[in-house]
Amino acid sequence: MFRLHAELGVDLGTANLLVYQRGRGIVLREPSVVAISQPTGRVLAVGEEARLMLGRTPGNITAVKPLVNGVIADYTITLEMIRYVVNKILGKRRLFSPRMLVCVPSSATDVERRAVIQAAKEAGAGEVHLIEEPMAAAIGAGLPISQPGGNMVVDIGGGTTDIAVISLGGIVISRSIRVAGNKLDEAIARHVRQRYNLMIGERTAEEIKIRIGSAYPLQQELTMEVRGRELVEGLPRTVVVHSEEIRNALTEPVNQIVEKVRSVLEETPPELASDIIERGIVLTGGGALLRGFDKLLQQATGIPVYIADDPLSCVAIGTGRALEEMDAISKAAQV
Repeated sequence: MFRLHAELGVDLGTANLLVYQRGRGIVLREPSVVAISQPTGRVLAVGEEARLMLGRTPGNITAVKPLVNGVIADYTITLEMIRYVVNKILGKRRLFSPRMLVCVPSSATDVERRAVIQAAKEAGAGEVHLIEEPMAAAIGAGLPISQPGGNMVVDIGGGTTDIAVISLGGIVISRSIRVAGNKLDEAIARHVRQRYNLMIGERTAEEIKIRIGSAYPLQQELTMEVRGRELVEGLPRTVVVHSEEIRNALTEPVNQIVEKVRSVLEETPPELASDIIERGIVLTGGGALLRGFDKLLQQATGIPVYIADDPLSCVAIGTGRALEEMDAISKAAQV
């Protein structure tokens, strides 16, 4: 069927920006970073090009992340980022404004939701709807959310972890905690600073998390060389860090997520809780890839835990599927 209006599903994440175009699938996957010129305020780069500038820019260029904890922290830069996305996918010259479905954390306030809608419209969108991230994640993970029965999804993103129990196409209970990938990175950077007197940037901390980070003891522990700036002498230095010490550094934020999941389970109605025991808990988002987190959560709850097939893309894929079946998510989407 020919459509005059392009339709875009946008996962406006703290760490990454993913866009799903109806009929084409995921068409854009970029870090949520914008590089701007300080004197003029002009946008110089968006996405991966801007991310490579983090911590490496001269005084007249600033690389910033306009989204904090899944919501807009800098409205103007977020607007420019969305405009860049629309122009890159659809071109600057277009006959019609795209219809857009944008994800927001379940904890987003009315003011934060209105800011997202306003920014999308100013960036060139026509009709704008919102969908809560755990609902999109559940759809993207392929959970049977329209059927009677409890489905539990834990979406660990960059800024927030969203936990929800879904049944009959609606969210029965949801909770959001502002502890996720970024807090894990901060914990690693803090540990390296305290133990080795070494200052590292957020990109290095994230690389440590990806390469040797874990939440549960590994069969074979890992090591990694880390380069940074020595705090006392101010000179570059290299140290070797071990996966066991990084796991210990991540204990506090990881346990906060686990405890939040346990509290949601305690609030879940008994019939739905029995469904979750049978079906298990599904992990989505980049945080789901932390080694052993599924094992730790299973040990803490006594419930089987599964990682979605493509956890990084689940929210974007779910948003795209929701675009194709807007009626099925009418309870979650709102103008």
